[in-house]
Amino acid sequence: MTVAQEKAVRRIASNHPVADAILRRWSQLGLPDAWLSGSLLAQAWWNACFHLPPLHGIADADIIYHDAADLSEAGEAAAAAHVAQLFADLPVRFDVKNQARVHLWYPDRFGIAIPPYRSALQATTTYPTTVSAVAISDVALSAPFGLDDFLAPVVRANATLIEVGI
Repeated sequence: MTVAQEKAVRRIASNHPVADAILRRWSQLGLPDAWLSGSLLAQAWWNACFHLPPLHGIADADIIYHDAADLSEAGEAAAAAHVAQLFADLPVRFDVKNQARVHLWYPDRFGIAIPPYRSALQATTTYPTTVSAVAISDVALSAPFGLDDFLAPVVRANATLIEVGI
């Protein structure tokens, strides 16, 4: 990831009404190792590239965090309720997930066991596409597969958790 690419993604976020509003209030989030990730950023960029309305195709915003001290569903639900209240004025729903507890439900949902994630950013390395693996906060940007696909825009599968024959 180059400095120019990082600046481009920050510009995309600041030019999008939802992403910008989220990042402007980021300090109020209060979640450990928290990131805005997933499709919101990619869809915001695609909407700009293809001259679509800013909210086209955006149903939710994914906020991930990592809190190994609280692996409870209740803790995750409380975090989700806090985020929903903080951003109640925004026209999207929020999907808030504690990445420290993914290993607890992943086998039931996807049929394979995974080790616990050590951080929220480690979790992004297993996201289904390279563009969804981009994560941003008010002060940092992460793109474990770089930003070439994101900025192209190209959707490419991430083979990290893909098993042959399934």
